Amino acid sequence: MLARINSYALNGLEGYGVTVEVDIHSGLPKTEIVGLPDVAVREAKERVRAAIKNSGFDFSAHVVTINLAPADMRKEGPSFDLAIALGILTATEQAGVDIHKCPLPALDEFVFLGELSLSGEVRRINGVMPMLIAAREQGKKRIVIPRENSNEAKYIRGIDVYAVSSLREAVALLNGAEFTPVEKSDITLSAGARALEDLRYVKGQYAAKRAFEIAAAGGHNILLIGAPGGGKTMLAKCLPGILPDMTEREALETTKIHSAAGILDADVGIVLRRPFRSPHHTASKIALTGGGTNSHPGEISYAHNGVLFLDELPEYPRGVLELLRQPLEDGVITVSRAARSVEYPANFMLVASMNPCPCGYYGSETHECTCTPSQIQKYMSKISGPLLDRIDLHVETDEVHYDELNSTDDAESSASVRVRVNAARAVQTERYGGTDVHSNAKMTTAMIKKYCALDAKGERILSNAFEKLGLSARAYTRILKVARTIADLDGATSIQASHVAEAVMYRTLDKAVK
Repeated sequence: MLARINSYALNGLEGYGVTVEVDIHSGLPKTEIVGLPDVAVREAKERVRAAIKNSGFDFSAHVVTINLAPADMRKEGPSFDLAIALGILTATEQAGVDIHKCPLPALDEFVFLGELSLSGEVRRINGVMPMLIAAREQGKKRIVIPRENSNEAKYIRGIDVYAVSSLREAVALLNGAEFTPVEKSDITLSAGARALEDLRYVKGQYAAKRAFEIAAAGGHNILLIGAPGGGKTMLAKCLPGILPDMTEREALETTKIHSAAGILDADVGIVLRRPFRSPHHTASKIALTGGGTNSHPGEISYAHNGVLFLDELPEYPRGVLELLRQPLEDGVITVSRAARSVEYPANFMLVASMNPCPCGYYGSETHECTCTPSQIQKYMSKISGPLLDRIDLHVETDEVHYDELNSTDDAESSASVRVRVNAARAVQTERYGGTDVHSNAKMTTAMIKKYCALDAKGERILSNAFEKLGLSARAYTRILKVARTIADLDGATSIQASHVAEAVMYRTLDKAVK
């Protein structure tokens, strides 16, 4: 007897349909799974055997051949367990699952996803949201998923999603038992509890806080340079609190990545706040950019639509840092392996910090630097010119004095700064309406030419900076983008000379590294 059950799999973040074909015929008892299964899929036959028996059904003492089509796509993970078990029960006409009573067109309406425990419970799996979206786009109407994944399904409209907790419930559903689909919810994006820190508690650092406001308003990358203990990490943790709320599109994009990676909060089912990722400097290339045997996403993709914070930037291996150049420019990362090539989104804001020298006290008023000029140069040269070009703002943090630390006066709060950031982003949204660009940092060359025209005084300032700092063409365009953001914060329709001068001030590290 032959049975076919629909399931789904992921290739990167793109879902595709998998037909689980189960054929049972006479012979010495044996179960085989074909169709390029990985180890987790091959082990499904033992999980399914135990789950069927412990759910009160009989496992066929015949030759069971399971084919996962298309056969030329590698199948990974335990998400096919439920479909395989139902295929076996359907082919053997158990518990009322009669292939003659439930003809193939009716079975074709359903898609089954889920891992089985040995007791027959249906366990949570990764990647449910991108698979649901793909199934909806490909015309599927009824999807059966683990109950633990039901929160992810609340936000996908246009399909009926049924959550089951056991194999027996899935069998009952297939036989026409009354099941209520997962109730849909609207995506509610809130600014509450947004950040780890608030700017009101950052003492001093007025120039750095101004730079962070500019970075948030235009979506610019930023590098902090300063002595240890000055508050660089605390400033970075404040950034999510002044960024605009995620849009519904951004929330779904980010959730797809976190769902596929298995880092999504199952109790919420969606990412409502901009991610803040801070990998340690010992992180490998694969951990940062993605890859491995299964071509999984990395930290830069987990930070999509959010913030990637690299503390002590020169401590990261040079090769790891150079891998950031493509995603910083294009907003995507292509992970290529022998078996397949996968593209993951990686549109993040880079926030990095570093000391001015190996000991950390070069230029300090209170500590003596013990580094030689050659040591300082070697330390600074760990960051390449091409990478530095892609960081829009270079900011030197100040040393914080005792009177500032002991002050009881609160500085301006993140909420107040965020009001100005939202106003500037609203201007940019209107300016770039109808395009894929939503912030100044992502302007194309044509947009720069149209929206970043300078007057004669601004041109002179930029020309002098270009010659004295030895700027590259990329650094030149970065200055124009930052100047446009400063003008937006000021409510100016055109870029003034003062905006250019402030933007140039944030490129002073270029000459130091060259």
